[in-house]
Amino acid sequence: MVANRRTVRPPGLVSNRLPIYSRSMCRNIRQLHNFDPPATSEEVRAAALQYVRKVAGATKPSQANQEAFDEAVAQIAHATEHLLGHLTTSAAPKNRGEEAVGTGPDSRPLRHPRLTTERR
Repeated sequence: MVANRRTVRPPGLVSNRLPIYSRSMCRNIRQLHNFDPPATSEEVRAAALQYVRKVAGATKPSQANQEAFDEAVAQIAHATEHLLGHLTTSAAPKNRGEEAVGTGPDSRPLRHPRLTTERR
């Protein structure tokens, strides 16, 4: 007779599929490539900061970790700017204003078109 065994899985693993954290990108990090006008240094740094916060699991590091945190943000921002400078595409650049509002040719309609931003 075989005893019931509970399957012990590593943290973040849902059944035998990919870990939860590898299924999607952090929602706060936006696409920076192929926009007109191009991404600014501030946008690149903000994306790097969000990435480091996500990986570190903290929005504000302790004093002991502040230097390592800041160094990681600077290195990731530098690598991101390098990547953006070397990527090529045949697609026309996206209009930043249309993407922000959601009026571009690829934008999806609202789920509930009757709802407005005003509250009654």
